Amino acid sequence: MSGKRRLFLLSILASVFAGVFLGSGAYTFVSAHGTSYLSNDPSVCVNCHIMREEYDGWRHGSHHAVAVCNDCHLPHDNPVNKLFVKASNGYHHSKAFTLLNFPEPIRIKPSNAQVLEDNCLRCHGELVGEITAHGTLGVPSDPTQKADLYGCVRCHQEVGHGPTR
Repeated sequence: MSGKRRLFLLSILASVFAGVFLGSGAYTFVSAHGTSYLSNDPSVCVNCHIMREEYDGWRHGSHHAVAVCNDCHLPHDNPVNKLFVKASNGYHHSKAFTLLNFPEPIRIKPSNAQVLEDNCLRCHGELVGEITAHGTLGVPSDPTQKADLYGCVRCHQEVGHGPTR
């Protein structure tokens, strides 16, 4: 087979693979209502059925009137970091929920627990300034430790999502 013919066949094969990849990606994005994930609407979180209990807890919880999911679970330091964390979480959530590879009950990762902690302090910093001044709160850097038992949520587990399971 000549070099030109081989190059032509490889380009056809690469085009077919690219088309299948882009087509399946577009189909998945549309069928999963991908644009809804760009919004600030908390009902988007229940696109994954596993999040129903957390959503219902938030709807009946104390923060319902003042905060949505993104207010607590995404950083507010700059828009680029916010989009990066949102995209990273979206990737990890879709992978875990598609492959059914997640713990029950769902556990927050240390990096996301730090975002959550930072947002608690962003809204309530003036109120808890004396408590946090001693540096006794915080999220563990060791990923094997349960991050949801540290910081503000150590004592206030039911604030965001209602009663714990």
